[in-house]
Order: sequence, then C-alpha cells, then structure tokens
Amino acid sequence: MKRSRGTAGPATGRSSAIPTWRRRIEERIAKARALIGRLICFTLGNNRPRIVRTVRMAFAGTNVSLSQPDITQKLTERIDDLKQRIAAWRKWIRRYTERSTRFNQNRLFQSDQKRLYESLERPMVSGTGPAPNQADTLGRKLWRVDNAHGPRHYYTGRRS
Repeated sequence: MKRSRGTAGPATGRSSAIPTWRRRIEERIAKARALIGRLICFTLGNNRPRIVRTVRMAFAGTNVSLSQPDITQKLTERIDDLKQRIAAWRKWIRRYTERSTRFNQNRLFQSDQKRLYESLERPMVSGTGPAPNQADTLGRKLWRVDNAHGPRHYYTGRRS
C-alpha cells in the first residue's frame, strides 16, 4: 500500500540518508517561516484575502479577533513564539548532526585512521568542522612518507 504523501519510507520504496523525523522537522520549519512571513505582511498593512485567511488560521482556537485594538501586540507575540520554536527545532537538528558526525568519526578512527584524516582533508559540505588548513596539515603530517629520522629523532619531534 502506497502512502499518499511524498515522504520517503518503507511504503514508498525510496530510501534516504536523511532520517524521516529530520525531514518532518525541516518541513515544520519551512511552514513556520512561511507563516512568519505572512504575519509580518499583515502587520505591514497587507489585507489581501489569502494573508487574512492565514492570520485567522494562525489564531484559530484562541479568542483573538483581527479587529481587536491590540492585534499588533498579539501578532508580535505569535511571531516571537514561532521564531523560538524554529530555533529549538534547529537546535535539535544541529545536536543530532554533531552527535552523528562525532560517532561516525570515532568509529572510522578506530577502524581506519588514514581514511578518517583523508575525509577531514576534503571540504566540508555544511561548512562545519575544523578549518580546512588544520585538517589538511594534520593529515599530511601524520601520513607523510618521506620522513628522515636521524639517531636523535625518536618520533617526529626534533630534540636539541
């Protein structure tokens, strides 16, 4: 049985490296950003039907009507609430990403250190991680073949 939604999962036969919960949270973030944009448009005086309908939906289930004198304060509070939720969701994703990266790097370090340092030399996709020069220098120092150690060089450091 196929799902009607276009999410990846066992029912659709598609697989992805991105976990389903993360994709759902990213969808929530996108919807919240769109809602923030429409709420801001309404505060700036845009009274088009689509914007007004979205604002009404944002306050559905509350006793807030759009004709109240303090509607701008209510809109500001709602926008701030949405921004805080987005920040919390992004923090969840960031923590998971950091933990997952750390776990994978630890596992790779235990199994194949050379591959770990080679992977650190490649540019990062998301821009996080060590500075490019730092990882590059570290890998080259560790795996350089042309080391010439004299009798007073026990490891890689120079002794005086």
